[in-house]
Amino acid sequence: MCQSEAGCVRLRYTHNVGLWASDKWDVRRAAQEMSSKFPESIPWAMQLKAVSSEEPSRLVRMLTGAILGCGGWVLSRGASDSGLVNMLFEFERQACLDIYSILIAAGVELSPLGHRRLTELCQCTRTQRESCGTEIASMDLEIQTFPVGALESGKGTEFV
Repeated sequence: MCQSEAGCVRLRYTHNVGLWASDKWDVRRAAQEMSSKFPESIPWAMQLKAVSSEEPSRLVRMLTGAILGCGGWVLSRGASDSGLVNMLFEFERQACLDIYSILIAAGVELSPLGHRRLTELCQCTRTQRESCGTEIASMDLEIQTFPVGALESGKGTEFV
């Protein structure tokens, strides 16, 4: 594939171009290896589930920009053809309230457990800001998106 007259770029793995791919597995494996070596390194590693009526690609773009705007790092992101959005990101604990707020503002409806975990993180960080504000929190967020009509008619799925 040539981009300009100046040179050509050789595409590797062109046989997988049409497939959806994510580096989530590699990032998760690296995080697990790191946490087994240093168990105290990421004490706030959360796996959360949510639903949203937003269009998947728009939701990924919106959340990515908002997370970066709060000083976070998006480690992996992706959306499948079935409307499942996966995001793995990290942020300093002092930004937890901002992260919680942008998830709600983006139209992400967290599970009750997700709300509880984020509330615990925000409260714990607030009471111990000097000692833990710069610690890193990690979030593995899985969002099932639905067309607005499916949510209104009750065809969405329940989650915990």
